[in-house]
Amino acid sequence: MPIDLPPARSLPGFVQRLAHGIHAIDTGFHRPLFDASYLIVEDGRAAFVDTGTNHSVPRLLAALEAAGLARDAVDCVIVTHVHLDHAGGAGLLLQQLPDARLVVHPHGAPHMIDPARLMAGARAVYGDEEVARSYGSVVGVPAERVLRTEDGMVLMLAGRPLKFIDTPGHARHHHCIWDERSCGFFTGDTFGLSYREFDTAQGPWLMPTTTPVQFEPEALRTSIGRMLALAPECMYLTHYGRVGEGSAEVRRLAELLLTQMDAMVELALALPADDHRHAAMAAGFGAIYLDSLRAHGCTLPGERISELLALDLELNAQGMAVWLNRRRS
Repeated sequence: MPIDLPPARSLPGFVQRLAHGIHAIDTGFHRPLFDASYLIVEDGRAAFVDTGTNHSVPRLLAALEAAGLARDAVDCVIVTHVHLDHAGGAGLLLQQLPDARLVVHPHGAPHMIDPARLMAGARAVYGDEEVARSYGSVVGVPAERVLRTEDGMVLMLAGRPLKFIDTPGHARHHHCIWDERSCGFFTGDTFGLSYREFDTAQGPWLMPTTTPVQFEPEALRTSIGRMLALAPECMYLTHYGRVGEGSAEVRRLAELLLTQMDAMVELALALPADDHRHAAMAAGFGAIYLDSLRAHGCTLPGERISELLALDLELNAQGMAVWLNRRRS
């Protein structure tokens, strides 16, 4: 039987107790309720899913302690993909977890063992100063502690099956984790972004993430279709938290995501490949999101919406441009 946190034990403010032994940890990256790690507790054993950055590690260890578990109770640290807001802290965290293995997509494993190219890619997107400030120096993971997944592989956590499916579209080194116990997926970025500031009476709002450098719209649509085929009742998003209250709600969110993605792709394909394309894409994407949010019942001022989505607008425009250039080459 699964065990949850003892009722009398107080949780740190950045940890939210969910059902089925799952706990969402606000990693503190960028802003509150932006970036989550998950701690799964099952019969005295534990796994982390996504880690945030090096700066997040103290919070993850504090959450483990609040669960009443020692560091040697953690069997695995799972990263959905190797972008630094999901996996940047994995190496440093594993140094504190003597019996844990890193579980990673096979395309991402080399970058977790030797993060030099991963860091170079991040610097190309964000710049040297921002990478140093936000991520620090990523610590490599010893090869013997790395477990590469396969599509359909099942990993048992104290008898609890966690199934991995290959989910390219956001990145080719992305897998999602099906948790049969909660009938939910740990989605990384495949199922988009849902910020709590945009929740309304209609429920959560969802948007795609097309960040550099491996966005592929058709692959993303296929990956989402594979996930929906299991009729998930909830999704555990890294950005941010658990969404979905039943399979119908999850399907609504998937349609919202795919409708916006199609509109973004249509807009991007219509733009000339000139010096104004990036600005035009960012502005066009912003209009798509604003229209969707207003239809969703969001009443936040436009300025606040722009502030909350500024980073995603920039990265989505960059990632879409990479896809366009690759498609046209």
